[in-house]
Amino acid sequence: MTIVAIKPSSLLVSGIRVERFHDLNLFKFTPELSDRMNELLNKKKADTLSLQESAELETIDELDTIFSYINAITASQL
Repeated sequence: MTIVAIKPSSLLVSGIRVERFHDLNLFKFTPELSDRMNELLNKKKADTLSLQESAELETIDELDTIFSYINAITASQL
């Protein structure tokens, strides 16, 4: 079995943006990364994800978790 891993940092430049919302700078996915995540989620529901796609989805999900946490902490400090 081949283990496929993708570093979350590989998506920072092309998949992440900082968006100003009121007095906050929030981390957001680019529209392209959001679309890719939705595409992968649909393939997962259909049980048609490849190993590479599964690793990609896990990476995107990890970034989503990290940025949700950072954004929540940032918002709570106001």
